[in-house]
Amino acid sequence: MLECVINVSEGSSEAVLGGLRDAGANSLLDVHTDRRHNRAVFTLAGPDVEGAARALTALAVGAIDLRGHSGAHPRLGAVDVVPFVPLAGSTMGDAVGARDRFAGWAATELGVPCFLYGPERPLPEVRRSAFKSLAPDVGPSAPHPTAGAICVGARPVLIAYNLWLVPGTDVTVAGEIAAAVRGPAVRALGLDLEGLAQVSMNLVDWRAAGPAQAYDEVGRLAAEKGTSVSRAELVGLVPEEVLAAVPEDRWPQLGLSRDQTIEAALRNSAR
Repeated sequence: MLECVINVSEGSSEAVLGGLRDAGANSLLDVHTDRRHNRAVFTLAGPDVEGAARALTALAVGAIDLRGHSGAHPRLGAVDVVPFVPLAGSTMGDAVGARDRFAGWAATELGVPCFLYGPERPLPEVRRSAFKSLAPDVGPSAPHPTAGAICVGARPVLIAYNLWLVPGTDVTVAGEIAAAVRGPAVRALGLDLEGLAQVSMNLVDWRAAGPAQAYDEVGRLAAEKGTSVSRAELVGLVPEEVLAAVPEDRWPQLGLSRDQTIEAALRNSAR
């Protein structure tokens, strides 16, 4: 089974978001939206995950116009990131195959250029180099006029994890902390969310640096700067083994709960 975690550049229009939920409904496990980021994350999994990903993407490309878009999160496209993730019973080769089929479809049927990431290159390299030193892997050589481009990936499970600093913290502090925690296991940005400071992270090797380690390190650095973490936010779902690696009494502090696991969502969807 494959998981697909589609990030779209829309976080507030309920009309658009409701349509996207419906488009991916037969494989939809979770939706996370954020108005300040102006972004939504749709977690899909199941036997028809590729079909659901295509239906959701086709609707988003028609509904979202980047020319009027604003939001704190960096983006290349209306449908910004489409990673395929192998779950139990699947391999990275399966994810790469799904990635390549999806990119070919999006380029041919929607006219949206696609950049591939995964074994060949990491996502940050695509973001830095797209349409500069890096040409699209498939599709037109220039961005789609309203939809931009899609980053289509094949990757292991990662944890999208946001830590908010207490209100009143200078937003530059979030950037300094993000730079300090960034490394092979952690990608991090410091974001200004309407005057609130957030350290937004992708824990790309959660066994080396999981939610507890990320929270504690950001908290330590924040304390050195005279501030602290006000709350933690998990974006999407995590495997149950992530929770098993953390003492249960810390789950509320870390923004974790049993119903935010991939396994729990799959059990619920099968009912």
